[in-house]
Amino acid sequence: MRAWLSLLAVAIQMTAAESRPRARDLGLVIGSLPTGPLNAITDVAGVAVGHATLVRGEDVRTGVTAILPHTGNLFREKVPGAVYVGNAFGKIVGSTQVNELGEIETPILLTSTLNVWRVADALVDYMLALPGNEDVRSINPLVAETNDGLLNDIRSRPVGREEVLEALRKARGGPVEEGAVGAGTGTVAFGFKGGIGTSSRRLPAAQGGWTVGVLVQTNFGGDLRICGVPVGRELRAGAAGADGSVIVVVATDAPVDARNLRRMAARAMLGLARTGSAGSNSSGDYAIAFTTAPELRIRTGAPVSARVLSNEAMSPLFLAVIEATEEAIYNSLFKAVTVSGRGRTVEALPLERVREILKSYGAIR
Repeated sequence: MRAWLSLLAVAIQMTAAESRPRARDLGLVIGSLPTGPLNAITDVAGVAVGHATLVRGEDVRTGVTAILPHTGNLFREKVPGAVYVGNAFGKIVGSTQVNELGEIETPILLTSTLNVWRVADALVDYMLALPGNEDVRSINPLVAETNDGLLNDIRSRPVGREEVLEALRKARGGPVEEGAVGAGTGTVAFGFKGGIGTSSRRLPAAQGGWTVGVLVQTNFGGDLRICGVPVGRELRAGAAGADGSVIVVVATDAPVDARNLRRMAARAMLGLARTGSAGSNSSGDYAIAFTTAPELRIRTGAPVSARVLSNEAMSPLFLAVIEATEEAIYNSLFKAVTVSGRGRTVEALPLERVREILKSYGAIR
């Protein structure tokens, strides 16, 4: 009966999220670059996203989100990648090897703070079991987190092998579910319900026509600003929830090497700042970037000789990261629903009131 009620709660939550608009549905235009068709990280061809949402009883509100650069065997076909640390008050498994070698060799998993090691262990099991990996003796799982302990019984560490395999199994291209799902089930942003958000940008043909996609797990605070409008102050006359963390995953199809992927990841912090976050002492602010460019895939034993973009070609990609990060954060708030857990309730961002505020400042019509 309890399991059935948990599934019912998830279904109700998903239905409520579907009825809430994304930022652009309110008429907001974030930045100057056009979005991809889905305005999601999956606009980067080959990228897949899956969630496992865990709602159990009155106290468990958590989950795991999987981002796959491609759906093949990532250990046998690694992708160039990099990790940028905005503020290191966090737990991220695998980042040092990624930055040392410039390679990502597993799916990227996001979860709750104290579940990082269980999730990483399950990810290693998954990778070792893939056909072709029978003789593999070293795996570098890439797992990041934010702390959902306000709404979730974080000490029970409920996310494990079953949830990891579910998220990986569900990973696919196409529209990405946003809000209080997967790793965003129990998170809080700017004092309101945070969660998973995504956005994308497509460069003009004259600048390469490349696509940049971003997915975020928002669990941080500050003084919420939407397109420069002081929404947080209007809603509650002051900043709220200054502490917390955010994970930003950046994908592109541009042929960018690991060094410039790290530079792209760094620009995610500028998009974060646009929303009103200042990066508190206890925030874990990380960005993970990778490219899906087929010519740059790193196959075991095979040299990589493809040409990569020059430094001079990077500025449009930097702007794309900034704009997509900003909008992905807004989408995480707009799509999230009110969630109760551990005797507490975190309200969703009141969108009708937000609409009024944005209109009063001329941000929308």
